[in-house]
Amino acid sequence: MENNRFYPHPVAVIGAGPAGIFAARTLADAGLPVALINRDIKPGGLAEYGIYYDKYRMKLGLRNQFQRIIESPGIHYYGNVTVAENGALSLADLKHMGFKAVMVTVGAQGTKWLGLPGENLDGVYHAKDLVYHYNQLPPYSTQHYKIGEKVVLVGAGNVMLDIARYCIRDLKVKQVTTVVRRGPADVKFDKKEMQSVIKNLDQQALDAEISKAAPVMVSVGQDPMAAKAFILSAVLQAEETGADTNFSFRFLATPKAIVGDQKGKVTGLEIEHTTLKMRKGGRTSAVGLGTTEVIEADTVIFCIGDQVSPGLGLPLNQWGEYAKNPDPNFPIDGTSYEAYDEQAGHPVKGVFLAGWAREASSGLVGTARKDGQKGAEAILGCLASLKESLPQESPIELLEAALSSQTPPVVRNQDILRLAEAEAARAEELGIDYFKFKTNEEMYQAMGLLVMCEEGTLQP
Repeated sequence: MENNRFYPHPVAVIGAGPAGIFAARTLADAGLPVALINRDIKPGGLAEYGIYYDKYRMKLGLRNQFQRIIESPGIHYYGNVTVAENGALSLADLKHMGFKAVMVTVGAQGTKWLGLPGENLDGVYHAKDLVYHYNQLPPYSTQHYKIGEKVVLVGAGNVMLDIARYCIRDLKVKQVTTVVRRGPADVKFDKKEMQSVIKNLDQQALDAEISKAAPVMVSVGQDPMAAKAFILSAVLQAEETGADTNFSFRFLATPKAIVGDQKGKVTGLEIEHTTLKMRKGGRTSAVGLGTTEVIEADTVIFCIGDQVSPGLGLPLNQWGEYAKNPDPNFPIDGTSYEAYDEQAGHPVKGVFLAGWAREASSGLVGTARKDGQKGAEAILGCLASLKESLPQESPIELLEAALSSQTPPVVRNQDILRLAEAEAARAEELGIDYFKFKTNEEMYQAMGLLVMCEEGTLQP
């Protein structure tokens, strides 16, 4: 690529999940100083706090890989730093410091709700909160979630199965019912994920649901028996759960309201029966029939996906996503990685998107990795086109100065290494495969950044 002499421009990467970490490596390998800024103390994002907690080997492998990247020359890690429009550090601040390019890889930090009556009742949760809880992300790690005996899940993807797995295998609840707006052929989960809970699947109830949905499915060209075969294909590699939980599906049912008692506690989920309609492109959609019923429940958990946070200050499009330049100046494989202001009709200068922040993804680490790398390539193309000289003051040094007085202190590369060593030592001491501190305070102590005073407070 031409104009390599402009490559020393420092770049800020916001978000240290797989997309951000691999973007940082690509940029650093090209000779750029990179400020890798992360909301959490630990890097890893979905790999650290999204993958099911007992997949220890996978988590350890990814953690070690990320650590090696962060130790690379040119990457400056800043953990426990929040970038927000009205926060202590903003996108505008980074630009003012002299960062010519900012890569946003913050994932989907917001939660998606349906806006139904009763969503504020006691016993209504979003899957993300529970995933963060059992993966021990502070402060979710120490919060209490009242999960009852009759749990209703809303959604039909892999996250739903993760929550079902948690309710069945860990909590051993009495009943888990999954509500799906469309039919059995429209589920979005993988066979492998189904293996963890299929031992508890009520196959008689599944037969009844398939029979009920069959005429509607046939009318839109779907094969009921093929859909059933896919759901049951996980039986051959079924895992033992050690629980008597009854797990069942309710297809062709869309949530209408959460029902509660006078004490504000959940008692059920009202659903409307639906049918299927074929849309353009061969996709089906659910159409309400006007008839309703209430499924008894003491807990309702929405597993319907996430959304980006508007607090970062980037323009959103009509779907609530960060808007992307429809006519990119630096496309990679025909894809736009450039943030865009639709109202102003021009790109947000120097700001790029990758990972979930660019486009809702499957949640796979490999997908995020590739997107981060390609987003970094777009940045390299942008920087190679610059004709101006380097800033007189180092943006990295200005960022260091701005964060120097933060309390609790900013977490840096060497701190993360000490934390990893402390957790590994604790795991060996306890004779377990994997250990993780539950609170920020414990992590700060393990890193030697804070000490506990006699009054029980933490001080630098």
